Amino acid sequence: MPLQNAAGKHIVSVEGINQPQLSPVQKAIVEEGGTQCGFCTIGFVMSLTGYAMNEEAANTQNAIASIDGNICRCTGYKSLERAAERVTQLKKNQSKDDQLNWLIKEAFLPEYFKDIQQRLAQLNQNQAAHPTDNTPKIVGGGTDLYVQKPEEMAHSSVQSFLNQPDLRTIREERGHVYIGAAATAQDIRASKVMQDIFPNLYEDMKLVSSTPIRNMATIGGNFVNASPIGDMTIFFLALDTTLLISDGTQNRVVKLRHFYNGYKEIDLQANEHIESFYFKTPDSNAHFNFEKVCKRIHLDIASVNTACLIFTNGDKITGAHLSAGGVAPIPKYLGQTALFLAGKPINSETLIAAAKLLQDEVAPISDARGSANYKKLLLRQLFFAHFLKLFPDQVQLQQLT
Repeated sequence: MPLQNAAGKHIVSVEGINQPQLSPVQKAIVEEGGTQCGFCTIGFVMSLTGYAMNEEAANTQNAIASIDGNICRCTGYKSLERAAERVTQLKKNQSKDDQLNWLIKEAFLPEYFKDIQQRLAQLNQNQAAHPTDNTPKIVGGGTDLYVQKPEEMAHSSVQSFLNQPDLRTIREERGHVYIGAAATAQDIRASKVMQDIFPNLYEDMKLVSSTPIRNMATIGGNFVNASPIGDMTIFFLALDTTLLISDGTQNRVVKLRHFYNGYKEIDLQANEHIESFYFKTPDSNAHFNFEKVCKRIHLDIASVNTACLIFTNGDKITGAHLSAGGVAPIPKYLGQTALFLAGKPINSETLIAAAKLLQDEVAPISDARGSANYKKLLLRQLFFAHFLKLFPDQVQLQQLT
């Protein structure tokens, strides 16, 4: 994580919640037999304490989701699920009007937390970059950049975008949704604007990384990273998203589908950055779906991911946008297949014909996530899955086998 992203934040280690007695979270883990190694136990304690502090509804689903960034389960899943349930039952008694004092009174947090906001306000929170050269690297969350290029980034001057509120806005205006490039995956997931448009958003986003990473990974960073399997890139490709690119003085627009020139090659100059992006708000005749398959369901990168936006008039397709990852050197916009679907009826014959065209439009390679033939087959099945989910009355599985 770039140090600049910590500016103005209160960072709490497990020592920071030390008290004369175990906190309710620590006690629940101990008494339910969930204690494990000195790395993992700390992660569970801090994640569940964060769950107790946040404003999400108190339910077991949210409690378990809060620890999805802690993969290790040395003592088994059930002991930790029981601990999460115990914390949930306590959280249900939480005072909504005076949450912080309740958390301190119930010993979730030490007394000093009362002064944190005041102490933060006294800090110099100037987040302007102070580069040591003339070309600082623009960084969002850095969740992939610092993994892929640790040595280079350790010695680079950076300009952080993550803590710039004007770059994290999500709004609907005049039939379009506008999103700042520094909006995180969690910002997208929690957005009322996005939830209203995409009813399955919560479950779709559950397939994207883990809670700690969703809290920091920016959408603009996902686009610029140019991974052929970037989940959010595939999601927004199917929405025919447009990027607003700036060099600080002038702006230009480019379609996301035209942004990728080759493997890790993007239409972005050294002095430019993505400032925001937007897409047309889907109306009642538009149907969106996202699919992802990986070696394990959660906390994994995709073998193949795909999204679609299908426009209909009755039983006829009037237009379509399709995207897929893991099947080309770039995040792939499936323009030929989308064009073929326009004007066709929604039935098995249309889908079978489109699936054949789809196979010719992609060129996956064999790698650790599967063979080329497997990825082609998987994309075809996920393409069918879009229609089986969106149009169950017009398309049945047995018609596609």
